[in-house]
Amino acid sequence: MLYIVTHKTNNLNFLCVISHRNRLHCQAVDAPPAACKTPAAAAAELVARFHRQRPLRAGSLIVTLFGDSLLPRGGAIALGSLIELAAPFGLNERLVRTATARLAQDGWLAARRVGKRSEYRLTENGREQFAEATERIYGEAGASWSGRWTLVLLPSLPAARRQRLRRELAWQGYGELSSGVFAHPEVRPRGAVGASRGRAVGGQPTWPDGTLVFDADLSAPATAAALIANGWDLKALALRYRAFAGRFERVLTALREPPEPQTGFVLRTLLIHEYRRLHLRDPLLPERLLPPEWPGTRAALLCRTLYAAVFAASEKHLSKVGAHLLGALPPADPSVFERFGGIGPRG
Repeated sequence: MLYIVTHKTNNLNFLCVISHRNRLHCQAVDAPPAACKTPAAAAAELVARFHRQRPLRAGSLIVTLFGDSLLPRGGAIALGSLIELAAPFGLNERLVRTATARLAQDGWLAARRVGKRSEYRLTENGREQFAEATERIYGEAGASWSGRWTLVLLPSLPAARRQRLRRELAWQGYGELSSGVFAHPEVRPRGAVGASRGRAVGGQPTWPDGTLVFDADLSAPATAAALIANGWDLKALALRYRAFAGRFERVLTALREPPEPQTGFVLRTLLIHEYRRLHLRDPLLPERLLPPEWPGTRAALLCRTLYAAVFAASEKHLSKVGAHLLGALPPADPSVFERFGGIGPRG
């Protein structure tokens, strides 16, 4: 078991972790970061970062838990087990209960009770959305680019609907060139805008009535750079990728020794939690449209390496703690080993 406590000395906040071997790891979390010497210290640093974020989004972390760990193992878990899994992240029972109830209200999860015990499982809608995000997060780089562009001109829409559609188009990788005008370099077929949330679910886009969609070529190759600068903020995204790589390269350095199962689970979950939130903002532009030495490539390789390093330990913890109302969680679906292009041998 990992115990996390904080202490304030000389205006510095110290985060201390006591492992089940009675090892004490302390770090001044407001000071310039020093190298993490152990996996437990690295996990403590990431948990401290998670808690410094305001507001504290327990629901977002639970979405990560379901999408990354629980979906490959049946997509259902008893509430008591979920509370225990969330405890090392500093989420108490009240926060977990509140967050899962909201996710159920939003259509991500469905609850069922047997006596005094409750279980949450992914709804069909939740599974579809997780499958879509899984392809983006764990998938390999897209196919080569034909050089053609899709241009979209939206009709006049109510403000709320236009804003919702703008968010969904940004999620699909479209850049907004001007109000109501969007562009995307077609790498692979984009999904249709679903009826429930406007999200891609397969096939060709279904646009609002009056939308104009063009399949276009640029008049000169140099025009692409100006188009990219106008439609996408790659500088801000690059800064976020570099910060991510800096944090998690420190974690990789600490993994000179294998992590304990719970520590591995914490590292895996917070790795994907941060990478998911960052990567889903990435338009995934073709490589030849990206700046030289694009930091997203470095971040993806680092994420794959770390994920493979902690996966076995994290699965041990999940098998020990996780259960649904009928008993232990099933083994992980073999497809999980294909994440990031392959994270190791099956079995």
